[in-house]
Amino acid sequence: MRDDSSPDQSGPRINTSVHHSARVWNYLLGGKDNYEVDRVAGDRLAAAFPGMVALTRNSRAFIGRVVRHLTEEEGIRQFLDIGTGLPTVDNTHEVAQGIAPESRVVYVDNDPLVLVHATALLTSTPQGACDYVHADARDPERILQEAARTLDFSRPVGLMLMGILGLVEDDDEARSIVARLTDALAPGSFLGLNDGTTTDPAYVSALSTYNKRPGAIPYTPRDPEQIARYFDGLDLLEPGVVTVSQWRLGALPFGLPDEVACYGGLARKTG
Repeated sequence: MRDDSSPDQSGPRINTSVHHSARVWNYLLGGKDNYEVDRVAGDRLAAAFPGMVALTRNSRAFIGRVVRHLTEEEGIRQFLDIGTGLPTVDNTHEVAQGIAPESRVVYVDNDPLVLVHATALLTSTPQGACDYVHADARDPERILQEAARTLDFSRPVGLMLMGILGLVEDDDEARSIVARLTDALAPGSFLGLNDGTTTDPAYVSALSTYNKRPGAIPYTPRDPEQIARYFDGLDLLEPGVVTVSQWRLGALPFGLPDEVACYGGLARKTG
């Protein structure tokens, strides 16, 4: 990871003097791609909202369950993961190719930090493929055009929008992004999506404080009904839009885990 003092100016410049949301998230997940300033910010966020670590880790586990279901149960072999963030463990291609080595995965992010680490994301099995598109979620047409180098959009694709739409403040714009992406997908494709919610006032309060700090990329939590509307026109799989900590866990001897302020779901495009 290169900082602003690096003499090589060919890549993105990374400012290590202020915390960055991608690195803070990485820290909360137990990753190593962060600096002291990020760890301080993460500790402050966790102190203001003690459930933050559980939220981030349940969100990550939800992604793995979605990819496993799509690969094992639905036969999906192509994935478009938008807003992938910094690589940690159980990245989409690792889960999918661990089940079906021929799987093809395209990651998309506009964060220069992720671009620096793109080589870590591109380690594919010989039978499959991985690619990385440096683009903003607000430009679906460019994403689709560049992803078509690796993915065949005439066949089903698993579209992943995990924790990214909260970075789009306007709800109508966020819904438009989802619609433009899903409209381009073939029947039999799926949308897997999660985002932070307003279901826990402590989380909302902690985010409000965090959003005001220098270097923060503001994140807008939404209520579960707003998140459910992202799936309009698609067929939601059971159990619908629920807290990610309770999505498709199977039989549990001690009951469901506690809810977290992050809801998600998985839906099929049928037409």
